Amino acid sequence: MRTLVLGRTPARVTAVLDTLRADGFDAEGVSTDEEARKLLETGEFGVLVIGGGVGPDSRAAIKELAARYQVRRVIDGALAEPFDAYVRREFEPLIREAAAG
Repeated sequence: MRTLVLGRTPARVTAVLDTLRADGFDAEGVSTDEEARKLLETGEFGVLVIGGGVGPDSRAAIKELAARYQVRRVIDGALAEPFDAYVRREFEPLIREAAAG
């Protein structure tokens, strides 16, 4: 199951992707709403992670679009250091749960 990561800070998006991919997850990451919309519209993503820097209006619009394209799980995230440990503790169990369901 593919995971889309939307975050405003490219370095943090990269850190999340590095951890997810190292742990065997199929993940893509973007920093703009437009990029996220284009990817969500493909219908290929089962999980969406939205970073803490994404504002309330953008967050609501992206969540609405995700629901339209049958994204199984939306995860609201705000990374804490160390990023890899946070991703493994907070995101990965939820992604696995969505993939199993």
